[in-house]
Amino acid sequence: MVTLYTVLAIVLLFYRVTPGSTSCLPGCSCTNDNLGRSLLCMETAMGRIPDNVPNDFSKIRIENSHLTELPRRSFANVNALASLWLNFNDITLMNIKSLEGLTNLTELRLQGNKLRSVPWTAFQDTPNLKILDLKHNRLDVLPESALRQLPGLTYLDLSFNQLTVISRDVFLNWPLLNTQERNGGKEASSGEANVVLALHDNPWLCDCRLKGFVEFIKTVSPPLILMNSYLTCTGPSSRAGKFFLEVGLKTCMKPEASASETNMTVSLGDNVTLQCLVKARPDPAIHWSYSLKIIRGFTVSETRVDDETIRSQLVIPSLHMADRGVYTCYANNFIGNSSASFLVNIKSFNASSSGGSAMSPPPFPLASADENVYIDIRISKQTVYGITLEWYAATDNPSETWFTIHLGKYHSDKRELTYIGPGINTYSVNDLIPVTKYEVCVTLKNQMPRAGQCIVFVTGSDISQLEQRAKLIHIMVIVCAMGLAVPVGMYACTTDTRCTFSCLDRCTEQCKRRRRQEKTLRTNGERQGTFDSLQAASDEGLCGDSDEVMKKRTKSSEERNNHRGKAQDLPETTTGAKLY
Repeated sequence: MVTLYTVLAIVLLFYRVTPGSTSCLPGCSCTNDNLGRSLLCMETAMGRIPDNVPNDFSKIRIENSHLTELPRRSFANVNALASLWLNFNDITLMNIKSLEGLTNLTELRLQGNKLRSVPWTAFQDTPNLKILDLKHNRLDVLPESALRQLPGLTYLDLSFNQLTVISRDVFLNWPLLNTQERNGGKEASSGEANVVLALHDNPWLCDCRLKGFVEFIKTVSPPLILMNSYLTCTGPSSRAGKFFLEVGLKTCMKPEASASETNMTVSLGDNVTLQCLVKARPDPAIHWSYSLKIIRGFTVSETRVDDETIRSQLVIPSLHMADRGVYTCYANNFIGNSSASFLVNIKSFNASSSGGSAMSPPPFPLASADENVYIDIRISKQTVYGITLEWYAATDNPSETWFTIHLGKYHSDKRELTYIGPGINTYSVNDLIPVTKYEVCVTLKNQMPRAGQCIVFVTGSDISQLEQRAKLIHIMVIVCAMGLAVPVGMYACTTDTRCTFSCLDRCTEQCKRRRRQEKTLRTNGERQGTFDSLQAASDEGLCGDSDEVMKKRTKSSEERNNHRGKAQDLPETTTGAKLY
């Protein structure tokens, strides 16, 4: 019996020396002192908050254990928890209910984590919290209502974060600070703890948005104590490195955009610089808008004139005809926005219709009259009101070669000249008159048009007319080809016999009509490359084919087979506008 009592005594003594060791978490240590039971987990591979944390701890310290988040009700069963240290983990997310059940918590330390934001309403569940350590995180925003849920907070450390701009109202809404200020600091003088605030080593942006906060810092006095009162500016560049006490900030204002010259007329090929002055607090975002922005990029630069004014310049190199129009400079900040518009006109190189003198020639080297370069030109697209022109020129220096587009009505002396810079080989015009014959030429630099550099074309009357003519050509070619390819005996075996013969008859009649029209055209003069002539040219081949078909229908099947190979070589038809 004495032996049994001895064993029980030894067990009781061991339990008192190492209390609760049997209920400690793996890889952690547990201790007991006069403040209660503590859990210490250092440099473990925990990765997440355990679900089976014993509920009798008053202090928990889990550090360097690769925690990534604080989930909902992380320590809700540890009702007696007063101190929680989760420093130097990888916590990026804090659930809005992560502190639920911790009504006795007085100290929370989250130093050295990766928090970009904190759900400040989560502190509704910790009404007795006095110490909050958030230094060395990535916080960049501090809402005005952040401290309203912390009525007893006496220590707040937000140093070494990414705060740039905060409002003074954040601290004016701090309940404990307001209470002590209303009482004239009596609590502090009677032995109550001061309110300690750490805000140093943040990249403060000292512009008008920080004006209220800077004024607040300049007037800080007990019971509020700054751990480091020498707060410095990181930006803008004119104030970088200066202390808050050295800067004087003005009230914010919306942008005011202006320009000294808003209407200008310049020559083709000139380099044009548009200048926009913007005055604003804080610095505005400036961008330019113009019609060719998605097609042609121009150079935009910004220079600072003074603390409140920025000069933005848009450079248009080697002005093209398509560059004329309205350019707008937009500026905006969080207060408002403003804009300034510029009208760019281009001088004409022809004498004015009113008899005025011609403008100065374009600023590129003139071509020699003897210089002759082959230019391959074609119309790649045609609509009722315009065309798209493409060309290729074999030149020695393509990067320095200029071209001139000559466009006007056929047989008219008036030509609209468009100068095209190096590296461009396409040009579109969309304001032509329907049912009108035009001539367009592409020449080298300022030369007059030469043989092979012009195209004559006719605009259509409407879209349906162009489509119907194109479809008619295709249908007639297909029908006549079917007549050549299908043996005569098959016509009797199909239900489409009458339709096929009637189509051939119409083809023959159409050919005769076109031949008569062609004789009339030869009598009247030269024949131009219009859409009507395109139709006639296509029909010429069809007419020859139709006669051949009628002859072949009277021959034997052997002769048809001998001639079938020849029928495949149909005459080539003209499908483009006339080039000369």
